[in-house]
Amino acid sequence: MAILFTGIKQLLTFAGDDAPRAGAAMREIGLVKNAAVLVEGGLIEAAGPRAAVLRHRLAKKARQVEVNGICLPGFVDSHTHAVFAEPRLKDFSMRAAGASYQEIKAAGGGIISSIGAVRRQPQRAMAAQLAARAARFLECGTTTVEVKSGYGLSQESELKMLRAVREAQKFTPLEMLPTLLAAHSVPPEFNGDAQKYLDYAMAEILPKAAAEKLAVFADIFCEKGYFTPEQTTAYLKEASRLGLRPKVHSEQLSNYGGTRAGAAAGAVSADHADHVYAEDIAAMRNAGTIATLLPASNFYLGLTKYPPAREIIAEGVPVALATDFNPGTCPCWNMQFVLSAACTHCGMTPEEAICAATINGAWALGIGDRVGSVVPGRQADLAFFDTDDYREVCYYFGGNQNLLTLKKGNVVYPRF
Repeated sequence: MAILFTGIKQLLTFAGDDAPRAGAAMREIGLVKNAAVLVEGGLIEAAGPRAAVLRHRLAKKARQVEVNGICLPGFVDSHTHAVFAEPRLKDFSMRAAGASYQEIKAAGGGIISSIGAVRRQPQRAMAAQLAARAARFLECGTTTVEVKSGYGLSQESELKMLRAVREAQKFTPLEMLPTLLAAHSVPPEFNGDAQKYLDYAMAEILPKAAAEKLAVFADIFCEKGYFTPEQTTAYLKEASRLGLRPKVHSEQLSNYGGTRAGAAAGAVSADHADHVYAEDIAAMRNAGTIATLLPASNFYLGLTKYPPAREIIAEGVPVALATDFNPGTCPCWNMQFVLSAACTHCGMTPEEAICAATINGAWALGIGDRVGSVVPGRQADLAFFDTDDYREVCYYFGGNQNLLTLKKGNVVYPRF
């Protein structure tokens, strides 16, 4: 049965080209006031001015829902580490006492500290835990997420994490796209030998994940003390050969060359980008790589350095925003907070931030042709907020303004 959503004070459609939005196009939100959206069969049938939508052939027989708020495309969170066994509370205490990222790693914390618990956790418990976390994303208006492995760092545990994502998908309407992040760090049993571990990952983990179609993407952490730019390019090219789309964690802690290495391998996105230089930005633009910014992570780490969003946007590189939800450096699932941080700490306008969290986030996952905008024929993934003006979604922070979340036309989070 068709559903007609009315009482929409403002609708942001992001109607336009089937491509990531860059430059001034990131501010073209497709604003419609006094709008309505008609949904049937999981798809958007009509969206726009209320009077026009009411003339649609399905509108008269549709079940009507009066929203009394604004409507956005459901958020697309294109960078999360949502599979983990335990929060890293020791890291949190050390950081609160003044320890740096590198000092926490040296003390046995960081990525490596998550390995033991993940390796011990049964797949069924892991999947149930992920499905429970998924409800929190839906509650805040997120309808699609990317989910990385990367806390197992062995064939058995990395594949277990990806299988848990597949299993969890049966129990939540939140759409989850899996990423193999076997190259997240060097596990203890390899005694710091990054190349030996990468050789193992390329021989044992990548082919198995690709053969079982457990992942859509492959990612790597290119940073001093982790993996070099040369290793990054080689690893991602091998992943691409096996059918996994490349992504890269780059320029998070320093300018190390990871963004250019990822671009050289055809990375769909380069994520973090805190320390990018002009040549890195140019490499992204020339390769068609999206810059995915994660300002909630910077906020949580107490950093004063944030990614240079204004420079990246000015150079014509599409920008996406994501939570970086993870147990150690960003335990945040609410994209509304990310929008606020992007505006207050990265210099993005509300229009750019919402674009980055919806249509550009979708393109950072290669699915912008079906989600991330509110136009006929697109998947009916929508979020309705209890505000009078879309800018309030970025203006207020620290709470949840979401009223209603739709995934494929089904109400998956009601507050009525």
